[in-house]
Amino acid sequence: MKNILIPTDFSENSWNAIIYALSFFKKAHCNFYFLHVSPFEEMVEDNSFYESEEIIIKNTANSTTKQMQILLKKIEKLPLNTKHRFFTTNEYMFFVDAVRKQVEQKAIDFIVMGTKGASGIQGKTIGSNTGDVITKVKCPVLVIPEKASYRKPKEIAFPTDYNMLYKSRVLNTITDILDSNKASLRVLHIAKKEQELTGSQKKNKDFLDDSLGKIEHSFHFLSNPNIEEAVQCFVESRNIEVITMVAKNLNFFQRILFHPIVEKISYHTDIPFLVLHE
Repeated sequence: MKNILIPTDFSENSWNAIIYALSFFKKAHCNFYFLHVSPFEEMVEDNSFYESEEIIIKNTANSTTKQMQILLKKIEKLPLNTKHRFFTTNEYMFFVDAVRKQVEQKAIDFIVMGTKGASGIQGKTIGSNTGDVITKVKCPVLVIPEKASYRKPKEIAFPTDYNMLYKSRVLNTITDILDSNKASLRVLHIAKKEQELTGSQKKNKDFLDDSLGKIEHSFHFLSNPNIEEAVQCFVESRNIEVITMVAKNLNFFQRILFHPIVEKISYHTDIPFLVLHE
């Protein structure tokens, strides 16, 4: 039984993430926990100065409960999956603290979050809440961009510079997803120019190769000073459905996922990211 946490603000973007999650985990027995977070500071700003803290929280809770009921009714209209069960919860605290609390209490295996990104050329590619969860909560996060629609993963890209030895927790999550989807892993090494791997890099690559065992996988190299362009080229050439990375290698990881929007880079808006933690 997998426990899946899906934060929601009841927007179309978060609904898209829910639809994707239900399809992505359709073969697995899952408990889905829908979480809505209402920071108390925002509730106070949106309500009368004369209302007490107790009344504000009560009114907000009533509104959220109604919205959760509407959400569950929308899900009931979808094709029935007897392997899935649904639960709702509301929290009144900082967003990351609320997510971390649910991860610990519910033994969450995956967090699924929608992200709308930004429309401006100087904007960030993902929202601040999603970015905070990715970097501050030690749980696998499946990030669903606003334009992503579910396609069964057949090829999953795994960008790496081979500068870290992947631990069993990361490898087990990757192999589980590959095995359940009968998918292939395409390991992508990107560098400014082609050069011999260091001894440490070779060791890490060989370990990754051995750990993947009989699971279909291959190793690829692209020479490009612009990492984002290299990833975009690879995604297009291989028809990649999901990109997975490990959050530990922040410099490499942040350039691919958090870089401001640039022309010709579309994987930010239509390719889901699976972010893993050791």
